[in-house]
Amino acid sequence: MKDFLIVYSSKTGNTEKVAKKFYEAAGGRCDLAAVKQVPAVDDYKVIFAGYWVDKGEPDKDMQEFLQALDNKKVVLFQTLGAEAYSDHGVSALANAGRYLSISCKVVGTLSIRGAIDPKLIEAMMKMPEGHPHAPTEESKKRWKDASSHPDEADLKAAGEYIQKFIAFYDKFYK
Repeated sequence: MKDFLIVYSSKTGNTEKVAKKFYEAAGGRCDLAAVKQVPAVDDYKVIFAGYWVDKGEPDKDMQEFLQALDNKKVVLFQTLGAEAYSDHGVSALANAGRYLSISCKVVGTLSIRGAIDPKLIEAMMKMPEGHPHAPTEESKKRWKDASSHPDEADLKAAGEYIQKFIAFYDKFYK
């Protein structure tokens, strides 16, 4: 039995890249699974649950997965088109925690910026002026800035995050 299971849901590949970086950096201490192919979670001590942010929430597949967890230590990680720790990013992490049962314990979080789905940008370009997601110069800049993420620096940070988490886990939980 391995200590950690990394479960991810990814629409455009952003969250999958972060999950695979976790897996690579963990050096054999974990298993990796897409949310629709999850093995029995009882065999793992910590679940890393990664998702793409959809309207300030985890995507639907990850919502269902989080709701099914019971009595687990959980690390939430997310990708989103906004700045990683903007108000939107922080509230999305908090919203994810709402899907966990009270018996679960969040033991870590990580937010990584990711490119926005081009289909979503296309839809937002058609939104009327005054709509919160309507195209403005500011939003177009934000979409462009997000388009290169997760980049090498983001993935390096993810690898460092899981290595630090494992050291913390070994010291305090093992």
